[in-house]
Amino acid sequence: MVLRSGRTGGAWAVAATLMVGGCAAPTDDAPPGGGDPASSVRDAAEALARAGTAKASTSMEMASGGTRVTIRGEGAYDFRRRTGTLRVVLPKDASGESAHRPITELLAPGALYMKNRGAGVPADKWVRVDTTTLDDGNLVTGGATDPAAAAELLRGARKVTYVGEVDLAGARVRHYRGVADLAEAARLAAPQVRGALAAAAKGFTTDAVPFDAYLDEAGRLRKVRHQFSFSNQGRTVAVASTTLLYGFGTRVTVRLPAHGDIYAGRIKA
Repeated sequence: MVLRSGRTGGAWAVAATLMVGGCAAPTDDAPPGGGDPASSVRDAAEALARAGTAKASTSMEMASGGTRVTIRGEGAYDFRRRTGTLRVVLPKDASGESAHRPITELLAPGALYMKNRGAGVPADKWVRVDTTTLDDGNLVTGGATDPAAAAELLRGARKVTYVGEVDLAGARVRHYRGVADLAEAARLAAPQVRGALAAAAKGFTTDAVPFDAYLDEAGRLRKVRHQFSFSNQGRTVAVASTTLLYGFGTRVTVRLPAHGDIYAGRIKA
């Protein structure tokens, strides 16, 4: 399924699927040691910056017009430099064969670079997308939410409820649920992410983004699930994006493409 928006054109070719699943009901209990749930969630981005780097696994699910697809990614991210790399795997076709080679993505402040993009782009070339011009600020376009944007979005957290403690990949984490205000998050976000979130605040059908966030004892975001909604060619598209962070302190090296390696031709629809 290829999605398009008026400004992004072929950038919507990387699509995703709506995550459907239940979560535990909120409790009235306070987090261990007390503390304001909303403040804890809003501070998660700063905790990640202190941690420096992490490995990342992503899952994005999208539902539109009765069609659902799932996209998964693996990589690593540097929360101080706001750079990272992901290997994004698109869903298989009806025959069970891969319809597209995995896409290599490089994430940088204000930019998304994609290789193996398809759509007429030579295999040895990169496509560069200015994320501040995207209707979703690269919360959806790349088939994976930029990990920094996922965390910075929580700066706009409100109506936050502490759900309880759970085990996540061998770590004890605190589960919070709430709604993030896109416009408020854009206002409070780090400068490197602010432009992209401001674009998303204008492009989505609503500023309210429901989320489930899981923080460890150091206040670091270990997992976050956002639910987005936007309009595409007259249809409402529901998206659930999940980012899982682990392996803190891992080495992250990102080399951006040289100017001559960036494709300047027309991308097919």
